[in-house]
Amino acid sequence: MRILLVGYGRMGQMVGDLAPEYGCEVAGIVDPASPRHAGDVRDARWEGVDAAVDFTSAEAVLENVPVLAERGINIVLGTTGWQAQEAVLRKALVTAGTGIVAAPNFSIGVVLFEAIAAQAARLFSGQGDFGAWLHEAHHAMKKDAPSGTALLLKRTMEAAGYDRPIDVSSTRAGHIPGVHTIGFDGPSESITLTHSARNRSAFARGALIAARWLQGKRGWFTMHDVLGVQDPRSTATDGR
Repeated sequence: MRILLVGYGRMGQMVGDLAPEYGCEVAGIVDPASPRHAGDVRDARWEGVDAAVDFTSAEAVLENVPVLAERGINIVLGTTGWQAQEAVLRKALVTAGTGIVAAPNFSIGVVLFEAIAAQAARLFSGQGDFGAWLHEAHHAMKKDAPSGTALLLKRTMEAAGYDRPIDVSSTRAGHIPGVHTIGFDGPSESITLTHSARNRSAFARGALIAARWLQGKRGWFTMHDVLGVQDPRSTATDGR
């Protein structure tokens, strides 16, 4: 399977390093900031590429995804911050008839953690004395705060029936790969649930698993589809 790395920062490099373990060959790299930059997404050399793995910026996503889709290249999208333009990207995918797996976090553990968060929120929704909070911590170089995963968890908890305020906070320091904690605090007791990434390889491995799963598929998918886990925020098919 031939993949195109769109963005060659820490995540793009790790996907490239792990690609052979998943039967993938890196066909090229698109990242003007990298000395290994081999040409933009319009380059004719990417004909026959099976999937593009995008870890860039929200601005780049809005330009790259429609072009890749039009070229018939499936997309694994790990970049965050573009969600306000989701309708535009969905239209481009439908028009082109290509496939995408879009997720704020490709960690398998995070997908399962989201399901746990939904169940916890459902249980605490009827306990008025308990307030909910959510904290996430990432490395100092991460630009968006709160993280896309934190916002996803918040929406999941609300969709599960927790209709009281959920306080969300962020930390940006050092080299933290990613820690997400949800908590419920009552008059005399607290419960906390935490997912910690030991390193970024969990995200890179998930992206490669998604790229292989996406072969031969068309439509808009998430990691819930890849893992066969029902999205706790919706019982619908999300228009696929």
